Amino acid sequence: MSVHSPVDDRSTAVPAPDAGGLRRSLSGRQIGMISIGGTIGTGLFLGSGLAISLAGPAVVVAYAAGAVVAILLAYALAEMTVAHPEAGGFGAVTRRYLGPLMGFVQRWIYWTTQVIISGSEMVAVGLYVRYWWPQVPLWAAVSAFGLLILVVNLASVRLFGEVEYWSAMIKVTVIVLFIGCGLAYVFLGLPGHPATGVSAWTDDGGFAPHGITGVVLALTIVTLSYGGVEAFALSAAESRDPARDLPRAARGTVARLVLFYLLSTSVLLSIVPWREAAGAHGVEQSPFVRLFDVAGVPAAAGVMNFVVLTAALSAANSQLYIASRTVYSLAQDGCAPALLARVGRRGTPAAAVLASAAGLALAGVVSAVSPDDAFQLLLGIGLFGGMATWLIIFASHLAFRARRPADGPPRPAVSLPGAPFSTVAAMVFVVGVLVASAFTGPFAIAWKVGLPFLVFLALLHPLVRRKK
Repeated sequence: MSVHSPVDDRSTAVPAPDAGGLRRSLSGRQIGMISIGGTIGTGLFLGSGLAISLAGPAVVVAYAAGAVVAILLAYALAEMTVAHPEAGGFGAVTRRYLGPLMGFVQRWIYWTTQVIISGSEMVAVGLYVRYWWPQVPLWAAVSAFGLLILVVNLASVRLFGEVEYWSAMIKVTVIVLFIGCGLAYVFLGLPGHPATGVSAWTDDGGFAPHGITGVVLALTIVTLSYGGVEAFALSAAESRDPARDLPRAARGTVARLVLFYLLSTSVLLSIVPWREAAGAHGVEQSPFVRLFDVAGVPAAAGVMNFVVLTAALSAANSQLYIASRTVYSLAQDGCAPALLARVGRRGTPAAAVLASAAGLALAGVVSAVSPDDAFQLLLGIGLFGGMATWLIIFASHLAFRARRPADGPPRPAVSLPGAPFSTVAAMVFVVGVLVASAFTGPFAIAWKVGLPFLVFLALLHPLVRRKK
């Protein structure tokens, strides 16, 4: 595959005060929370039932494997985007090192994925609102909160960063409380409730009741839950200090992934028998609610409903942001209408935000029609797009590492340990997840929709280039 690089490849290592018209207004703490906001969604709070049903307690192995690959991705992205902190993040890096075709395909499939997933999160928000007010039409709740998310993204990027920081902080706080209470319950017991220990891990069919096959299939759902870890790289062009903030965001994301996903899942499976956790549906049945009830938290179900509603809003907010910056980057390269590259007085690409709000409009339509399989369809498409994006990111990192010695820049502040071998191993893992998705119930749709869309983009690119 040919390597594409502009003439002045090294000049981007030191960023200008503004990049492509975007304002560098995001602080390091905000960038870190943007990634967390996109990664931790409602699936963790309501229990990853499908993954647990496939692997049983051994799902923690799947979460550990997924965390390792997500960590490798975070470090690879930080290494590349510190060297090239430009609009488009990893999409711009892909164009630079793998050529215009791959940059075009990656950014369009990623944009489409984020638009669709943001819509599914908004449908979830509407459902959570109806927990309190069931008489409210689903489409009305979805539309109202969709408008709120749109307004936040159209405002200054600094306001967006603050909103995302505090909404993500709610999720982080609840997870930390859950882990703290859970560990106390498991090893010490709570008032009126003796310690549970970890016997639930092996009581019903053993640690891996469905064998290695179940763990492999669970990797599909587990890896999807880590989707969004790449979001911090999209903020490179709006970071006040990319060389400082992006490595910090990568390291912070790594620590939180290990803490939140692995510890939360381990605590959950110690408290709730795995078959019961696999069949839990709705806020009232969430293991989080069960633990907080035992701990004496008043109105635990209502509190958790507020938390999962905030989690869904945070995820949708983050997804709309990164979708708008992705299509903005495409417009800058002439691969999308030039209107989408315009930046308003607040430093926000308003047209790109409005175009990316198509997912919010889709949510309104889906909530009106409300088919039973809407979420599975949307998540299946999201899985294929997300894994295709990860695969291209790792391929970009291989090309990046091959080129950097020749370019001769100083050693980056953060680098991927074990590269290029760790990069190749991660690529093999992602390919395995994509293959396994064809055999995992609701995610079989991923290939049926994702592969034709990839072919369509590859055929569309020559026409776009010719017009450009």
